[in-house]
Amino acid sequence: MCVAAGNSGTIDLSELTSAPVTVASRIPFGLRVILILPMPAMLLDFMLAVSIIFSVLIMMTALFIQTPLEFTSFPTILLISTMLRLSLNLASTRLILSNGHEGTDAAGHVIEAFGSFVMGGNFVIGIIVFAILVIVNFIVITKGSGRIAEVAARFTLDAMPGKQMAIDADLSSGLIKEDEAKKRRKDLESESSFFGAMDGASKFVRGDAIAGLLITFINVIGGIIIGTMQMGISLAEAGHSYTVLTVGDGIVSQIPALIVSTAAGLLVSKAGVSGAADKALSGQLTGYPAALGLSGIVMGMLSLLPGLPFLPFATLGAGAGALALWAKRRNAGQRAAAVVAQAEADAPPPPPAEEPISTALKMDDLRVELGYGLLPLINDNGKGGEKLSDQIKALRRQIAADLGYIMPPVRLLDNVQLGANEYIIKIKEVDAGKGTLFPGQYMVMDPMGGKVTIPGTQTTEPTFGLPATWVDGRLREEAAIRGYTVVDPATVLSTHLSETLKTNVSELLSYADVKKLLSEVPSDQAKLIDEIVPSQITISGIQRILQLLLSERVSIRDLGTILEGIAEGLSISHSTQTIAEHVRARLARQICAANTAPGGYLPLISLSSAWEQAFIESIVGEGDDRRLAMAPSKLQEFVGAVRDQFEEAAKKGELPVLMTSPMNRPFVRSIVERFRAHTTVMSQAEVHPKVRLKTVSSI
Repeated sequence: MCVAAGNSGTIDLSELTSAPVTVASRIPFGLRVILILPMPAMLLDFMLAVSIIFSVLIMMTALFIQTPLEFTSFPTILLISTMLRLSLNLASTRLILSNGHEGTDAAGHVIEAFGSFVMGGNFVIGIIVFAILVIVNFIVITKGSGRIAEVAARFTLDAMPGKQMAIDADLSSGLIKEDEAKKRRKDLESESSFFGAMDGASKFVRGDAIAGLLITFINVIGGIIIGTMQMGISLAEAGHSYTVLTVGDGIVSQIPALIVSTAAGLLVSKAGVSGAADKALSGQLTGYPAALGLSGIVMGMLSLLPGLPFLPFATLGAGAGALALWAKRRNAGQRAAAVVAQAEADAPPPPPAEEPISTALKMDDLRVELGYGLLPLINDNGKGGEKLSDQIKALRRQIAADLGYIMPPVRLLDNVQLGANEYIIKIKEVDAGKGTLFPGQYMVMDPMGGKVTIPGTQTTEPTFGLPATWVDGRLREEAAIRGYTVVDPATVLSTHLSETLKTNVSELLSYADVKKLLSEVPSDQAKLIDEIVPSQITISGIQRILQLLLSERVSIRDLGTILEGIAEGLSISHSTQTIAEHVRARLARQICAANTAPGGYLPLISLSSAWEQAFIESIVGEGDDRRLAMAPSKLQEFVGAVRDQFEEAAKKGELPVLMTSPMNRPFVRSIVERFRAHTTVMSQAEVHPKVRLKTVSSI
């Protein structure tokens, strides 16, 4: 069943009825039962004992807590304890007026014992003691605690804006973090709420004291009237019986009230004391041995005065003197320890340990060194674009997706030996590329390879060697309107880094990288690895095969297919080159997809039969020792033919692959990569059956 709950949704009544009843929810119900129903004397004794132990627990908690905010529930507990005492007062009043004529045990043994013990057989003494307890509680403790709570609440509320500003200032200056600022704000709100609640809760104790006086007066007068007029006992007997019961009841109620009032006073007066009250007081009272010594001397002088008892004052004087000596020795030890700690803090730091020579052997796999004028690129690219470090992170993700290899982190360093706008890309601390950037400007290139007509600094694009121009940032929109390619400095550097990495990625694939790749394959493929490693091939052999694939920008992301190809190739040959060629055939779909033109076909330049035969005749050696031994003039002729055909294809807007036979492909590739490293050389075995082919020309 559900009922509407405004705009906040609905309330499920079944959840309310099935919710567990907590102790806090039972307390008001129990107090209402005590107020309405009569209570047996035995149960009243038990509840009075509960009231006393509850008040002692409150006082001990207030004594041992570190800060007042650790006891924020005190106002609620104060209300509950006050209502508990008033409920027990009502229950005891019912028993006193109903059964007081039967004797002093009519309201239980607890009230009888307190009444008899305090009164000592004289009800006048009991009334006076009770009155003194009420006065002490009402005039001294309760009034003082209420005043402290009132002042604390006022000053806490007045100081809240300043404390809030101090927290915001610390947060803005970086001295604290957001979580610490939230915690301080929450503590500040809790502190103001606590002292405000304590200001109102102190009225509970004051009302409890007044109610105790009225209940005592009513019980005495009403009991004597009931005893003499209704129960037929004498006036003296009624006065004795009802006075003992009433005073005992009042004292049993006022002792817990006095304890709780003292706890309230301790709590509100603890605002400036750090730590538990007992430790703080003992530490501060013994912090000045001279005060203890003078107190002991005063006690000793009082013990010698005529008429005063010697033993109490002399004992206290000796105890104060002994405590003063102990405190003096303790303080001296603490000061000595503080001096030693300060000396250690002020001592000059030890000379830094000399780095071992072995640290000089460490090298960075990838490093980009920047001139001092390019340092702003690390934070931003000069025009509010994406900063260089973010572009490098994106580059690492892209390389992982394209090649299946997680490139090592790139270390960015400044190099004062470089020009202000120069940078160098190093692979294993060897120069692999360099260029010049101009922060605040943009590199503009003509997509057709023509000259840029916008005024600027003529340069060469560092990645592909194309003509380009650095133009001012204000001319960016004009260059874009004219159809030029506009690139910011950070993108120029990240593109150069990307191409340099793809060209040299095979050198970066280490034995550890391969071992990690193999350890992360699925369990079904791991069984294949167990079959071939190390019985048929070593991890180093797999590393070499993967390096051969990466050197021609073939992705190793499909590691499962590569491992299957290696397992098949091992039955043919143990040459890593031969196995790599077999793996390339298994990756035919992937290789063709990577080189497919936007039109959905694979453009190619085929190698004529004459050149195929020329390469076959130039291969010497057998098996794994085969090598190419072609005449230099023939090689030069081949290089010229390849260059001419690919330039003609580029004019037609085509980016073809060079197609050759499987036997000649490794040797043709070894020649082409020296002058056209980006050109893909494929064999007929690597053409997928479903790929559409387009022959651009033939060599």
